[in-house]
Order: sequence, then structure tokens, then C-alpha cells
Amino acid sequence: MATQTLTAPAQLDYPTGFKRWIIVITAISAAIIELIDISIVNVGLTDIAGNLGVTIEDVAWVVTAYAIANVIVIPMTGFLQRFFGRKNYFITSIIIFTVASYGCGFADNLWTLVAFRFLQGIGGGALLSTSQGLLFDSFPPSSKATASAIFGMGIVLGPTLGPTLGGYIIDNYHWSWMFYINVPIGILAAFLSYTYIDKKPEEININRRSIKIDQFGILLLAVGIGSLQYVLERGESDDWFDSNIILGLSVAAVVAIPLFVWWELRGTKDPVVDLRALKNRNLAVGSLLMIIIGYGLFTSVLLYPLFAQRIVGLTATQTGQLLIPGGLVTLPMFALVGRLLAKKVSPTLLVGIGYVAFASFCFILSTYNMDASNGDFVIGLIIRGIGLAFVNVPLINQSVATLEPRQLPTGIAIVNMTRQIGGAFGVAITNTYVTQRMAVHRGDLVSNLQPGDMLTTERLNAITQGLMAKGINAFDAVTGAYRNLDLIVSRQALMLSYLDTFKLAGLFFVVSFPLLFLLQNRKMDAARAKAVADAAH
Repeated sequence: MATQTLTAPAQLDYPTGFKRWIIVITAISAAIIELIDISIVNVGLTDIAGNLGVTIEDVAWVVTAYAIANVIVIPMTGFLQRFFGRKNYFITSIIIFTVASYGCGFADNLWTLVAFRFLQGIGGGALLSTSQGLLFDSFPPSSKATASAIFGMGIVLGPTLGPTLGGYIIDNYHWSWMFYINVPIGILAAFLSYTYIDKKPEEININRRSIKIDQFGILLLAVGIGSLQYVLERGESDDWFDSNIILGLSVAAVVAIPLFVWWELRGTKDPVVDLRALKNRNLAVGSLLMIIIGYGLFTSVLLYPLFAQRIVGLTATQTGQLLIPGGLVTLPMFALVGRLLAKKVSPTLLVGIGYVAFASFCFILSTYNMDASNGDFVIGLIIRGIGLAFVNVPLINQSVATLEPRQLPTGIAIVNMTRQIGGAFGVAITNTYVTQRMAVHRGDLVSNLQPGDMLTTERLNAITQGLMAKGINAFDAVTGAYRNLDLIVSRQALMLSYLDTFKLAGLFFVVSFPLLFLLQNRKMDAARAKAVADAAH
């Protein structure tokens, strides 16, 4: 009898043919547009600031608001799906995301844009995890690796396509189209979801009165994680603890997060996030590793465009186009990883290959300079794509592979949340480290520019003569020569600080590499694989 119970789930029907691939396209599109919107605005902040008449520091709220809403909602998706039903929650989230996207494009002042970005983040936070469950439910247990590979493509292609698409729009259209482009995709996704996605049996007649709402836990989660995300996003631009807001929110995070952990473990019988799942070694280790992956993914998405545009002098469109070869190589790599997992190749081995590839990408880019060619960037970005393909799918699988079925929703939410928090840490560390290293390098470079030094004098004379040849008088030419030399020093210092930051990112991968050996390899039977599919969201 026990054997029949275990094998029964494998006999359930799954969508096939046209219906299956409509669901796949709908789910993956939802995940991709959510992740694209994390990074797409980065290349357009200058245009947005100029159009709305605000400073770059103020317009950074467009990024911060989305990230805060995103990271608060993600860990609550398991509870929200149980309360509303997965299909209802997924469609509602798409509608919220789509309406908010239109509002962002239509906004004529900064704070209206920020408000709609926060609303967009609330809708988008659900799309990532919920679409994962829809993909898993579209494939039988024997094809679980295929579902994982497809989802992996979405979580990597989203942040990669963001700067590419954003750069093209900024160079050719108004910045509002970075948001309007979501509207037709969202409308189509909502229609297809309503038409083709079936409700699971437990969704049909939900007894919401039997589901207790952990209101205090939700409050602590919002305050703690929201404050932490704000501090990480805005700390550098607000001078860290010299700002009363940063100081106050840091205190709020330090108080709320430990209190949230205690409350979820001891204070309530119905936690909004079942943190007991972190007692599982694979989930705990996998979450730590996912922080590093999020750090590497989002740091590279932030740092590469800055290096390419500010140091090498590429346009936003050119910067985005160089990402395309790496993306094209990444797609078959995901298929390869899926096949290797299906053939029971050790997930730890695959994650190790990805780790080495991503660390190599970081160290390779740390050797570039302002003469780097397009081909140099393409090679590095291809290696990065291979690394991400080998890391994401096996690590997500192994993080939840040894959980009990009832803990799987929480496990997947925690993995997704830690990747986002890792990205926030990455952005904060990158901004701070670049600023600090630039000051150090500038000081070192300026110390070599001594009055009377032959090389310095020759450079100043050459610049002065060049300016005078353009008709500038001698006095202004000398002043301009010193100004140009200062700009050259600043650019060189900035380049060296970027190279140091790439090295730091590579070092994070090297230092965390031994954690891979703490992961337990778990081969799932058909019954457990189906349980993972049912619980994923």
C-alpha cells in the first residue's frame, strides 16, 4: 500500500503539446520581465533625471523602491499562494505589474514614478517564484531537469537583457518605453494564464478562515528586510551612518530581523515564513551560495556597462549588443546542464564548474584597460554565461532536494530571496569599494605628478600646444591643460578601481568555493520529484 501511495503522483496527467508550451512561454515571460525591470532602468537614470528635473541621487529612488518591494514580497509568496490560490495570485500579480508599468511610463514627476515602481515591485516579486511552480507542474518528474533548465534561463537572461534593452531604448526612444514595453507582454500573459493554466485541486475551494495570518511576522519582515534593503541600496549615496535615515533604518533592521527570526521559530505556530527549514544543511548552504551568485550576477550587470561606457567609451546600445553572444551561448548551456542532471551527474560538480567559470570571468575583466576591444568583452561575457548556466539550475535543485515536501514552498522562496539580497549586497559593496579605491588610486597617481617632473611637464606642454593650435589663447590653454590632465587622472583612477572591484568579486567566489563540498547530493525518485513540482512556486 505504501508503495502505491509513493508512485501514484507520477501517474497524474500533465499538460502536453500546445498547452504545455503556452504555459511555459507564459511563465518564463513573467519571470523574465520581472528580472529585466530590476536592471533595465540602470542605463536610463541620467535621462530620467534630466527629463524630470531631479538629481541622479534622487532618481536612484526608482531603483531602490522596486528592490525594497521585491525583496519583501518574495519570502511571502508561499503564504500568499495558499491564501489566494496560485492561479489567482499569479494573474493578479501580472495585472498589478502591468498597470504599474503603465503608471511608471506615464509619470510626470519623480515621486509618482517611485510610487508606481514600488507597486511594480510588489507585483513583480510574486512572478519569479510563482512562475517556477507553473513550469514544474507542466513537466512529469522524469523531465524535471528540463523545467529547471528553462527556469534557469529566465533568471539569467532577465538581468542580462535588461541593460541591453534599456540601452537600445535610451539611444532611440523616450525612457518611458522601458516601462511601456511591459504592457502588451503583461496583457498577453494575463490572458494566457486565465485561459490555459488550470487550478490545482486545493485551489478550487480554499477555506481562508482556516488559514491564520501571521500579521506580526509580516510586519517584522517588511520592517527588517525593507530597512536592510534600503540601507544597502542608499548607504553609499547617503554617506552611510552620517545620515540619520541610514542610521535609524540600520537600527530598525538590527532589531526587526532577529525578532522576526525568533517570532517565526518560537512565537507563532503559523509562521509566514517557516524558518525551521533552514535547519536543513542543503538549504542553509545553498542559500549562502546563492547570496554569492546574486552578488556576482548583479555586480557584473552593474559593473560591466559602467566599465564599457565610462572607460572604453562605448554607447549604451553597443554595450548591450556585446551581451548578445554570451546570451546565445548560455541558452544551449542550460539545455546541456539539464541533460547532465537527468543523467545523474553530480550537481556539486556542475556548480563547481560554474563557480570556476564565473571566477575566471571576474579575474579576466580585472586585466582589461581602456584599450579593451569588443572581442575582449565578448570572450569574458561568454565565460560568464557558461558559469551562470552551470551554477543556477544545479544549485537551486540541491538547495531544496533534501527538504520535506511541506517545507519546499518556504525553501524555494528563501533561495529566491537570498539571490535578491545577494544582489543588493553586491550593488552596495561595489559602489562603496569603487569610491574608496578611486580615492586611493587618485592619490597615488597625483603623487607622481610633481612640479618640474619631466614627463608631467611634457604632457602639459603637449596638451597646451594642442589647445593653442585650436585658437585658444595661451592663458586659457594652460588652464585647460591642467583641467584635461585632471580628467585623465580621474579616468585612470576610476578604471583601476573597477579592476579592483572585479578582483574582489572573483575573490568572493574563491573564498566561498569550499562550501560546495557541504552540499549533499540527493537522487530523487519519481514521487519526491513530483512533490517538489507540486510545492514549487
